[in-house]
Amino acid sequence: MKVKLKENVLKDLTMAANFNRKVFKDHKTLVINVMSSPGAGKTTLLEETVKSLGNDYSIAVIEGDLATDRDAERMRSLGIKTVQINTVGGCHLDARMIAKTLPEFDFHDIDLLFIENIGNLVCPSGYDLGQDYKVVVLSVPEGNDKIPKYPVMFRRTDVTIINKIDLLPYLPFDIEEAKKDLASIHPKAEFKQLSALTGEGMDEWIQWIKDAYQKCIKP
Repeated sequence: MKVKLKENVLKDLTMAANFNRKVFKDHKTLVINVMSSPGAGKTTLLEETVKSLGNDYSIAVIEGDLATDRDAERMRSLGIKTVQINTVGGCHLDARMIAKTLPEFDFHDIDLLFIENIGNLVCPSGYDLGQDYKVVVLSVPEGNDKIPKYPVMFRRTDVTIINKIDLLPYLPFDIEEAKKDLASIHPKAEFKQLSALTGEGMDEWIQWIKDAYQKCIKP
């Protein structure tokens, strides 16, 4: 069953976010909005997540980029329904953009929807897309200063993932300092560390998604 949109739903961001949320809730689809700086490893993380969960869950992806569909093609190569949004210069996705893609999905057959947001640690955090959770990916090469320098992003996000921990022996990144910085900004946030490339720490992330899905489908 396809979702039908009415034009007036798209006139206001809050209305559009609430519309999206109702669609997701009605179909018991868990929606995770993934944010990060460019190059932090969002797409690789999603690829490995799909490989881990794809046999047990029906997964779809919305890809946000300024231009090209390169990341979307990576997801499609895994057999995943993927819709590309190109903002042509816009620094974030908003709820109206998401709402316009919904008719392309059959939510009766989607358990998990990942939204890969534009690479940016500023704008995306301020926009409600109707998601269940916001996740931010911070990579080891970016350094320890990003959490205190971009507090709004980390304050508004449910889960912070430190990616590329396979590089810890080679770069001056302090995991404990990152934990303390996050705790000072958002004490209730989940903190996870992993390497999407090597698979280290991925089990905890995958289990978190499974637990979140169980909460999503409960009446």
